[in-house]
Amino acid sequence: MTVEALVIHLARATARKPHVERLKAELPLPVTIVDAVDAAKLSEAELFAPYARRLHGPTYFLSMTKAEIACFLSHRRAWQTILDRDLDAALILEDDAGPTEGFKPALDLALAHIGKQGFIRFPIPRSVEAGEEIAVSGRAKLIKPRTIGLGMVAQLVSREAAQKLLKATERFDRPIDVVLQMPWVTGVFARSIVPSVVAEISADLGGTTLHRKGEPALAKLRREILRPLYRGRIALRSRFFTREPA
Repeated sequence: MTVEALVIHLARATARKPHVERLKAELPLPVTIVDAVDAAKLSEAELFAPYARRLHGPTYFLSMTKAEIACFLSHRRAWQTILDRDLDAALILEDDAGPTEGFKPALDLALAHIGKQGFIRFPIPRSVEAGEEIAVSGRAKLIKPRTIGLGMVAQLVSREAAQKLLKATERFDRPIDVVLQMPWVTGVFARSIVPSVVAEISADLGGTTLHRKGEPALAKLRREILRPLYRGRIALRSRFFTREPA
C-alpha cells in the first residue's frame, strides 16, 4: 500500500515553518507539503465561486468566511493530491497538528483498516467522541462515532474516499468539518481513533486564522443560540442515517 503524509501549509505563515520541518523529520511516512489556498491572493469571484448558501439540509446557520472557504479548498487540494500522486491513502495534517505519545501505534491501527473504512479521523483532545468499537490495538481504539466530531487537524484518507469527497464538494455551503458530519451528502462515513493522539497547537504557532474577528456582539449571541440547535439536528439525522456500505 502506497501511503504518504500530506501537510497543508500556508506559505506566508512563516511562524509555522519550523513546526512543518519537524513534522517532515518525525512523521513515520514520506511527507509532501501541500500549499494551502491563500484567500488573500484570490479575487472575491474566484474565492466564492464554489460557495452556495443553503445547499444542503439541515440548513447551516452561518455564512462562511473567506478563511473557512480557503480552508475547505486547501483540503480539496490535498484530496486531489492523493489522486494525482496515485496514492492508496494519505495522512492529511494541518500545519498546526502536533502528534503526541501513542500516535505511531494509533496510525498503524488506522492503516490496517483504512482500506475498508476509507476516512479515519484523529480527533484533538477537546473533541470527545464515543461509539461502537471496530478494532482495538493497545490503548488505541477505532470507533464508529455516534456523531462525527468537528476539526480537520489530522485524518487518514483513502483514494476512494478522496474521489467521493471531491465529487460531493464541488459546491459547498458550510465549513469542511461540518460537511464531514453529513455522510448522506458525501457518501463517506468517517471513523475516529480514540483516545486522542494529536494536539492542535495553533496557539503556540501564532494563533488560528479561522476566528470571526470583529464580529458584533449581537451576531455572536445569535451564533451561540443557533449552534446547539443545529448540532442537535445533525445528531438526530446521524442517528437515523444508516445506509452504510457493507
